[in-house]
Amino acid sequence: MKHLLPTFALTALCGLGQLASAQQPAEREVVKAFFLESLTQQQDATQSREAFIGYIQQAPVCDKPLKLQQLTSYQQMVWQAWRDANSDFSAAESQLIALTPLAQGNSSQWQLPEALEPSATMPYYWGRKGDTTEPLPLYLYLHGSGDKEREWATGLVLAQRFADAPSIYFVPQIPNTGAYYRWWQLAKQYAWEKLLRQSLLSDAVDARHIYLLGISEGGYGSQRLASFYADYLAAAGPMAGGEPLKNAPVENCANIGFSFLTGADDRGFYRNILTHYTEVAFDSAQQQRPLAADGTPLFRHRVTLLPDMQHHINYDLTTPWLKQFGRNPYPKTVLWEDFEMDGRRRQGFYNLQVLKRPSEGRTYYTLDVQANTLTLSVRNVAYTTTQTDERYGIEMKFTRTYSEATGGQLRIYLCSELVDLTKPVTIVVNGREVFKDKVKPSLSAMQSSVALFADPLRIFPAAVDVTF
Repeated sequence: MKHLLPTFALTALCGLGQLASAQQPAEREVVKAFFLESLTQQQDATQSREAFIGYIQQAPVCDKPLKLQQLTSYQQMVWQAWRDANSDFSAAESQLIALTPLAQGNSSQWQLPEALEPSATMPYYWGRKGDTTEPLPLYLYLHGSGDKEREWATGLVLAQRFADAPSIYFVPQIPNTGAYYRWWQLAKQYAWEKLLRQSLLSDAVDARHIYLLGISEGGYGSQRLASFYADYLAAAGPMAGGEPLKNAPVENCANIGFSFLTGADDRGFYRNILTHYTEVAFDSAQQQRPLAADGTPLFRHRVTLLPDMQHHINYDLTTPWLKQFGRNPYPKTVLWEDFEMDGRRRQGFYNLQVLKRPSEGRTYYTLDVQANTLTLSVRNVAYTTTQTDERYGIEMKFTRTYSEATGGQLRIYLCSELVDLTKPVTIVVNGREVFKDKVKPSLSAMQSSVALFADPLRIFPAAVDVTF
């Protein structure tokens, strides 16, 4: 696709360099054009599974350096350009309906891309609890695998009952049954990323308080999705599920609250056993890394087998526990096992963006930020199955081995919450110093990070690309 503005016009506008207040209206149009192109390319990528899985965020043409005193005004400008681009793009996609009281049961539906899932219509309830004009926490609730109409209706009842008001709820219905009755498949990934993008544009949603929970099949889904999208979440609360840990690495849930409740006698598909394995894995991860680089707790979890309960448990325990947590968009320690979900991987996580993967397999990134030194470990991950159940063939338990990764490229986004941008920054990758200098803020970093994350809290003013 051609640029929405000619390259010479982009270059000329980016070259205007004297007064930010005078040039921002023109620059905002350039930035908006880049965002519109990015949104269009993302939409075009849904025309096939291969394109959606392989989509790579393009770099902006405009690469203007910025001064530290300009950063706030430019962040505001870039976010407004993102808003404007999404407004212009709104005719090309269904929008969230107007926010009304959840008790009214107002609903609509999204048609998900045909190439990702045939005939996938996702109805949803969208509503608020409580009467306030302040931004509200957002809860995404995923229902279980019974009759989907009945499960969806029950979801609305539960969402109204849970003790978390004031809040906003998105309660979707699974589009299709059978093999497509999974909340983590590609078409649903499209839906969650659309929900995040549209809700984070809304003044009604508090970007620091987004929560994910589900029951039964929704418990499986919310466990996987929590590991995949943890950087958007304050906390997650799967219930009555139990994923094999290869599908939901616990390390990714560092920096969020994680509650997991299952009946101690819930033996269907070994849910009680797999929940216990999750408990052991979280406890072990906490023992190995109790604190982040800034001394704050890294793992905050409650994984419990509820005595004398089977598949039906007390669902009211989860959201009161979740709501005590707020999202930290700038953790000083990031743990990320870059894994695929239905064949697709994230392009970025917290302040990291993969530019070139070191292998086709999984990669495990560990980033610690102390003062102005960033220490990054990048390792290949290999799984060996050590327990498989004889009835269903479920791979239940694993060991992991690690080796140093080479041949990759990573972008590390930076901001004043992570480092002192007035002083030199040192970056060490796999024991080797790869960067030591002052980081140069740029309009390009802001545009790239917004296009990648669609997050008002991650308009990163600076970035460093490193190879390993």
